[in-house]
Amino acid sequence: MDVKLLLDQFLGEGASTPGTDTNRAAKRGAAGGLAVGGMLGLMMGSKKVRKKARKAAKYGGAAALGALAYRAYQNYQTDQSAPHIPEDRFLPSAAPSADGQPFELALVLAMISAANADGHIGPDEQRVIFERVGESDLEALEKGFVFDALSDPPGLNDVAALATGVEQATELYMVSRMAIDVDHPAEVAYLEALAARLQLPRELVNQIDQEVG
Repeated sequence: MDVKLLLDQFLGEGASTPGTDTNRAAKRGAAGGLAVGGMLGLMMGSKKVRKKARKAAKYGGAAALGALAYRAYQNYQTDQSAPHIPEDRFLPSAAPSADGQPFELALVLAMISAANADGHIGPDEQRVIFERVGESDLEALEKGFVFDALSDPPGLNDVAALATGVEQATELYMVSRMAIDVDHPAEVAYLEALAARLQLPRELVNQIDQEVG
């Protein structure tokens, strides 16, 4: 399974991470129609999310996620005299998640879980998403992973349990915040509970919110 490319499809249109075949990424990103503007925007059905999607694509998808998370932590570190952490430890591929699987998969699960925070993805939305995934050029393993996650979305505690260290906790919260257009009490409660479960300091959460917002 090409976990880097799969994550890119959620984070930015046609984005590619270092070492990814850019021609393949472009083919399976733009042609596949599974960029955040398509997949996540479709899940949320929100103009604001689609606007965020274009911004994420501009930043470069998964390749930029580590940089954004690091910047949030760096600002927090400066204000709070927190321990220094090297930037490369914020890259999604830097270490596996707590279950031993590639951390990119944990980030995709986090976005799907967050998108379900207010129960927005009903049967009709799910059917459309399934059709889009099925028509895409993603490989069978990648399609199966998305199908399974959409059919049985992970819970908040399941997502939080995947983090090892503040770097991964920061990224899990960041992508969850990206997936939520905070205009519903259930979404606010979800993010607050996730931050608490990830044991993120309020000051760091504020910095992440600033980066995403």
